[in-house]
Amino acid sequence: MAVQKMLKFTAVNREMPEKRPPNLRKEDFGEIYAEYAREKAAEQASRCSQCGVPYCQTHCPLHNNIPDWLRLTAEGRLQEAYEISQATNTFPEICGRICPQDRLCEGNCVIEQSGHGTVTIGSVEKYITDTAFEEGWVKPIRPNAERAESVGIIGAGPGGLAAADMLRRQGVQVTVYDRYDRGGGLLTYGIPGFKLEKDIVMQRMAQLEAGGVEFVLNCNVGEDLSFDAIRGKHDAVMIATGVYKTRDLPNFSADGIVDAIDYLTASNRKSFGDDVPEFDSGELNATGKRIVVIGGGDTAMDCVRTAIRQGAESVKCLYRRDRANMPGSQREVQNAEEEGVEFVWLAAPDGFEGDPVSGVKVQKMRLGAPDATGRQAPELIEGADYVEGADLVIKALGFEPEDLPALWGVEGLEVTRWGTVKADFNTGATSLEGVFAAGDIVRGASLVVWAIRDGRDAATAILEYLGQAATVAAE
Repeated sequence: MAVQKMLKFTAVNREMPEKRPPNLRKEDFGEIYAEYAREKAAEQASRCSQCGVPYCQTHCPLHNNIPDWLRLTAEGRLQEAYEISQATNTFPEICGRICPQDRLCEGNCVIEQSGHGTVTIGSVEKYITDTAFEEGWVKPIRPNAERAESVGIIGAGPGGLAAADMLRRQGVQVTVYDRYDRGGGLLTYGIPGFKLEKDIVMQRMAQLEAGGVEFVLNCNVGEDLSFDAIRGKHDAVMIATGVYKTRDLPNFSADGIVDAIDYLTASNRKSFGDDVPEFDSGELNATGKRIVVIGGGDTAMDCVRTAIRQGAESVKCLYRRDRANMPGSQREVQNAEEEGVEFVWLAAPDGFEGDPVSGVKVQKMRLGAPDATGRQAPELIEGADYVEGADLVIKALGFEPEDLPALWGVEGLEVTRWGTVKADFNTGATSLEGVFAAGDIVRGASLVVWAIRDGRDAATAILEYLGQAATVAAE
């Protein structure tokens, strides 16, 4: 009789990979979770109930075939598990690390709802693909036949790279243009190493390059190369720039008040060994300083945890709602608290003192009636103001799109009232013939997994567009 490999959730407890203790992990930028051993990955995968309606798969933006690759992992068939995993996800090793699984797949796991603790989907996903790289199963792209058509992709973040991967697999010639000196976008310069070590991103970049994707880096569209020139060179163009413009606070400018993206980029560049004058001068360095981070999303969590590792004297995070209503991952909040971050809930900034900054004026809040989003709206408590001492204030209030039509000098590219590129919901087609858009520049600041989904969908639409164009040319 065959041994039952699955449905072991009643007998096997949920176990995450071992997490390094806070006193050790805050001394470096290494990832905080260890890797599963083969036996532990199989054991944890075996907890999957293989339910008839897999809510984990339904609530994954990529609709990854999670139950199947969990079963294959439990059976020790890791190469097959990897092949199933990468069939729907261009970067499973990245999603396994940085997706907010508690809000997506794991948060909707059936056995979690029954009180047995969710399957550790993200950790198994990470293990599968890390093993695939180690074993040499991840090969450079080798299309069955090369095509003459070419596509230019503006932006080397997750959306652009996902599209590049899919298009190259169909033999399309792909060139990716990016303003930075390394590809990866926010994966490289926005997300700290303790969540996503940079060699993980660089190995994927190397795999794409070896597969024939051409990268034109240090290229500012509109300055170094015009949008029209890119459009003229390629049969189709995809805009995947993401959103990098930081939401600001009015009248909130002084030495010592900085944007989150600048702060995180400086830290990540330092980890590559780059020369970073703004870091060395102390302008974007938290060492020995009282740090106040304003915001409650995942970017704010990245900032506070980076400041801890840089040796800040103290790190506080101001958020205008309470813990239950913050948008960031609860797992990240817990990790930050373990590492010594202090959260100041129901606190909104109302200006600053000093230039250079010496403190943030804080208004205490309470939660009132729900707003349009369904969350309780913060209301001011009169007379409860105070000053929070600070030597470096980091604004982590989210991101907005840049004005691409003005930045690039392009006419006819329609944008929404929010400044995002107006594109077809299913195909990513824009108002310009042969120009598509995907990721945050269309949907606004969102998750990496959604950018991957959008990039893949746009690549499918581009392939159809190229096919139609070829048919017309042949007639």
